[in-house]
Amino acid sequence: MSGQAAPARRVTKQRVALEGELARHDDFRTAQEIHSCLGEHGESVSLATVYRVLQQMGEAGEVDVMRMPDGEAGYRRCAVEHHHHHLVCRRCGATEEVEAPEVEAWAASVARRFGYSQVGHTVELSGLCARCTAQSQDEAP
Repeated sequence: MSGQAAPARRVTKQRVALEGELARHDDFRTAQEIHSCLGEHGESVSLATVYRVLQQMGEAGEVDVMRMPDGEAGYRRCAVEHHHHHLVCRRCGATEEVEAPEVEAWAASVARRFGYSQVGHTVELSGLCARCTAQSQDEAP
Protein backbone atom coordinates (compact mmCIF):
# COMPACT_ATOMS: atom_id res chain seq x y z
CA MET A 1 0.00 0.00 0.00
CA SER A 2 1.20 3.48 -0.78
CA GLY A 3 -0.13 5.14 2.37
CA GLN A 4 -2.16 7.59 0.33
CA ALA A 5 -5.80 8.20 1.18
CA ALA A 6 -8.37 6.43 -0.96
CA PRO A 7 -9.98 8.66 -3.57
CA ALA A 8 -13.23 10.27 -2.45
CA ARG A 9 -16.37 8.64 -3.81
CA ARG A 10 -18.70 10.79 -5.85
CA VAL A 11 -21.97 11.34 -4.06
CA THR A 12 -24.60 10.74 -6.72
CA LYS A 13 -28.38 10.79 -6.55
CA GLN A 14 -28.35 7.01 -7.06
CA ARG A 15 -25.89 6.46 -4.20
CA VAL A 16 -27.98 8.63 -1.87
CA ALA A 17 -31.11 6.66 -2.83
CA LEU A 18 -29.29 3.37 -2.22
CA GLU A 19 -27.99 4.53 1.18
CA GLY A 20 -31.55 5.55 2.11
CA GLU A 21 -32.89 2.15 1.11
CA LEU A 22 -30.22 0.37 3.16
CA ALA A 23 -31.11 2.54 6.16
CA ARG A 24 -34.76 1.38 6.00
CA HIS A 25 -33.87 -2.28 6.67
CA ASP A 26 -31.76 -4.19 9.19
CA ASP A 27 -31.64 -7.52 7.35
CA PHE A 28 -29.39 -8.78 4.57
CA ARG A 29 -30.91 -8.34 1.12
CA THR A 30 -29.68 -9.11 -2.37
CA ALA A 31 -28.92 -6.42 -4.93
CA GLN A 32 -32.03 -7.45 -6.84
CA GLU A 33 -34.23 -7.11 -3.73
CA ILE A 34 -32.73 -3.68 -3.02
CA HIS A 35 -33.24 -2.65 -6.66
CA SER A 36 -36.88 -3.73 -6.51
CA CYS A 37 -37.48 -1.73 -3.31
CA LEU A 38 -35.87 1.35 -4.86
CA GLY A 39 -38.32 1.10 -7.75
CA GLU A 40 -41.24 0.74 -5.33
CA HIS A 41 -40.13 4.00 -3.69
CA GLY A 42 -40.01 5.79 -7.05
CA GLU A 43 -36.22 5.80 -7.36
CA SER A 44 -34.83 5.26 -10.85
CA VAL A 45 -31.57 3.36 -10.35
CA SER A 46 -30.41 0.67 -12.78
CA LEU A 47 -29.63 -2.79 -11.46
CA ALA A 48 -26.06 -2.44 -12.78
CA THR A 49 -25.64 0.74 -10.73
CA VAL A 50 -27.01 -0.99 -7.63
CA TYR A 51 -24.46 -3.79 -8.03
CA ARG A 52 -21.60 -1.34 -8.68
CA VAL A 53 -22.38 0.94 -5.74
CA LEU A 54 -22.93 -2.00 -3.37
CA GLN A 55 -19.56 -3.44 -4.42
CA GLN A 56 -17.89 -0.09 -3.77
CA MET A 57 -19.60 0.20 -0.39
CA GLY A 58 -18.55 -3.34 0.51
CA GLU A 59 -14.92 -2.65 -0.40
CA ALA A 60 -15.02 0.53 1.69
CA GLY A 61 -16.51 -1.32 4.69
CA GLU A 62 -19.72 0.73 4.54
CA VAL A 63 -21.93 -2.36 4.18
CA ASP A 64 -21.74 -5.89 5.48
CA VAL A 65 -21.58 -8.45 2.67
CA MET A 66 -22.58 -12.05 3.32
CA ARG A 67 -23.04 -15.05 1.06
CA MET A 68 -26.73 -16.04 1.19
CA PRO A 69 -27.86 -19.72 1.23
CA ASP A 70 -28.54 -19.55 -2.54
CA GLY A 71 -24.97 -18.33 -3.14
CA GLU A 72 -25.89 -14.74 -3.96
CA ALA A 73 -24.36 -11.88 -1.98
CA GLY A 74 -26.53 -10.19 0.63
CA TYR A 75 -25.94 -6.62 1.79
CA ARG A 76 -26.89 -4.52 4.79
CA ARG A 77 -25.72 -1.29 6.33
CA CYS A 78 -22.96 -1.90 8.88
CA ALA A 79 -24.16 -1.55 12.45
CA VAL A 80 -20.59 -1.44 13.76
CA GLU A 81 -17.54 0.20 12.25
CA HIS A 82 -14.89 -2.40 13.08
CA HIS A 83 -14.13 -5.87 11.76
CA HIS A 84 -16.69 -8.45 12.82
CA HIS A 85 -18.36 -11.68 11.73
CA HIS A 86 -21.94 -12.91 11.49
CA LEU A 87 -24.06 -15.68 12.95
CA VAL A 88 -27.05 -16.16 10.64
CA CYS A 89 -30.25 -18.17 11.03
CA ARG A 90 -30.66 -20.44 8.01
CA ARG A 91 -34.44 -20.31 8.30
CA CYS A 92 -35.45 -16.71 9.00
CA GLY A 93 -32.24 -14.84 8.21
CA ALA A 94 -31.87 -13.26 11.67
CA THR A 95 -28.29 -12.09 12.06
CA GLU A 96 -26.05 -11.45 15.04
CA GLU A 97 -22.82 -9.51 14.73
CA VAL A 98 -20.05 -11.42 16.47
CA GLU A 99 -16.64 -10.26 17.59
CA ALA A 100 -14.13 -13.09 17.66
CA PRO A 101 -10.71 -12.06 18.97
CA GLU A 102 -9.66 -15.73 18.92
CA VAL A 103 -10.31 -15.87 15.17
CA GLU A 104 -8.39 -12.64 14.64
CA ALA A 105 -5.40 -14.00 16.59
CA TRP A 106 -5.53 -17.30 14.68
CA ALA A 107 -5.65 -15.53 11.30
CA ALA A 108 -2.69 -13.32 12.24
CA SER A 109 -0.74 -16.37 13.44
CA VAL A 110 -1.37 -18.31 10.22
CA ALA A 111 -0.37 -15.29 8.13
CA ARG A 112 2.89 -14.86 10.09
CA ARG A 113 3.71 -18.56 9.85
CA PHE A 114 3.51 -18.46 6.05
CA GLY A 115 5.03 -15.00 5.65
CA TYR A 116 1.85 -13.29 4.41
CA SER A 117 0.89 -9.67 5.04
CA GLN A 118 -2.28 -7.61 4.60
CA VAL A 119 -4.39 -10.74 5.10
CA GLY A 120 -8.16 -10.43 5.23
CA HIS A 121 -10.70 -13.05 6.15
CA THR A 122 -14.41 -13.70 6.41
CA VAL A 123 -16.10 -16.02 8.87
CA GLU A 124 -19.79 -16.79 8.49
CA LEU A 125 -21.55 -19.00 11.01
CA SER A 126 -25.03 -20.35 10.35
CA GLY A 127 -27.57 -22.30 12.32
CA LEU A 128 -31.09 -21.95 13.68
CA CYS A 129 -31.91 -19.05 16.00
CA ALA A 130 -33.73 -19.76 19.27
CA ARG A 131 -37.12 -18.84 17.79
CA CYS A 132 -36.70 -21.08 14.73
CA THR A 133 -35.33 -23.91 16.89
CA ALA A 134 -38.45 -23.71 19.08
CA GLN A 135 -40.70 -23.65 15.99
CA SER A 136 -38.98 -26.68 14.48
CA GLN A 137 -39.40 -28.57 17.74
CA ASP A 138 -43.10 -27.65 17.78
CA GLU A 139 -43.42 -28.93 14.19
CA ALA A 140 -41.72 -32.28 14.93
CA PRO A 141 -44.07 -35.30 14.98
